[in-house]
Amino acid sequence: MADFVLGMNGKAYYSASLLTADNSADDLSWTEATNVRSVNLNLSRATADATTRANSGWRANVGTLREMEASFEMVYKDDDAFLTAVKNAYINGTEIAMMFLTGSESTAGEQGPAANFTVTDFSRTEDLEGVIMHSVTLTSSSRQEWYTVSS
Repeated sequence: MADFVLGMNGKAYYSASLLTADNSADDLSWTEATNVRSVNLNLSRATADATTRANSGWRANVGTLREMEASFEMVYKDDDAFLTAVKNAYINGTEIAMMFLTGSESTAGEQGPAANFTVTDFSRTEDLEGVIMHSVTLTSSSRQEWYTVSS
């Protein structure tokens, strides 16, 4: 068995319901978002300067708040339910619940971030010799969690 996972085997999911204080990713009904490609998850942490004179001339930084951003491309399709959900969240300024896993949500051990996201970019490219593409950026806005499929 290979000791790596191919990017094409990753799965993106969305839910018609949002994550709340009363539920977790385990409690929602998820739909696979198959019209995505080249997903990029940016998980980072801000830093604060904790340098004192006792640091012997070295700067001391400590990690503070975490950030989560997901970006991907989608092919424009009139009848794509996920594209419609992303477009509506962008236009209405509302959140969309998303989960990005290393594999299927029905396979134990698959894992990745789940959160409510705000759509911060919904750009469209119309290349002369290509299909119409949307470039989407989602920024986590609430109820962030790291989800691991248990069974």
